[in-house]
Amino acid sequence: MKASYETAALRLGGKELRSRFFLGTGRFPSPAVMQLALDASGAEVITFAVRRVDLESYEDDSILQHLGERGLTYLPNTSGASTAEEAVRIARLARAAGLGNWIKIEISGSPVTLLPDPIETLKATDILANEGFVVLPYTSDDPILCKRLEEAGAAAVMPGASPIGTGLGLLNPYYLGLIMEGAKVPVIIDAGIGSPKDAAEAMELGAAAILANTPIAKAKDPVKMAQAFAMAIEAGRLASEAGRVPKKRYASASSDPAGSLFLQPASVSHGGEGY
Repeated sequence: MKASYETAALRLGGKELRSRFFLGTGRFPSPAVMQLALDASGAEVITFAVRRVDLESYEDDSILQHLGERGLTYLPNTSGASTAEEAVRIARLARAAGLGNWIKIEISGSPVTLLPDPIETLKATDILANEGFVVLPYTSDDPILCKRLEEAGAAAVMPGASPIGTGLGLLNPYYLGLIMEGAKVPVIIDAGIGSPKDAAEAMELGAAAILANTPIAKAKDPVKMAQAFAMAIEAGRLASEAGRVPKKRYASASSDPAGSLFLQPASVSHGGEGY
């Protein structure tokens, strides 16, 4: 009988999540495809840009109107903000509209790289955490900055693997590993993930979860890709919990030399039999 293993639930913001896959809702060919991809992903948290939603009647949004009965956790984001003040205003509007108190801070410091502004992100995190928000800031892969965000009250930190939308994967696994090693809050890899392989690698490093959108939405088959990501994230988490063998500079045999068939015990005597 095939053994079955389950990873522990992720506890975040007062919730217990079985899925460690956070799904973005943009760039899909249609709302219908997005729905199917969401089913395939098993995701329990979805993110979307607040600026793209009519806050006076968000239930009628082309995406959100179909998700109300799924019991999902909404993670509205402040994409488009360029200052802490803008991000704070967007977060307050989202909560007042009934979208909950989870917020993903996105404050871009460059229109070319879309890398987050570290100073404004830290400022917004401090303000919103003190207002009772569950703050998940998107940040660069800077171990010191991630620690400062944690100290400011972030419920999780979300360093990018590489610039958003590039699909370049984990450009600096060493820094990401340092962030995970030092964090006392979940580390969710956000941005730059290009394939299920990247997601599995990040989870094996010790990530708590993966947030992805473009590699699923823009795949030839978004639904299959969503399932592939879900499987890779689960596999990476299991591998992390299992503990991989250490890397070595030189080869070593997988069998015990003492029990090798190629070694002759000293006690064996051929007795002149000629063989």
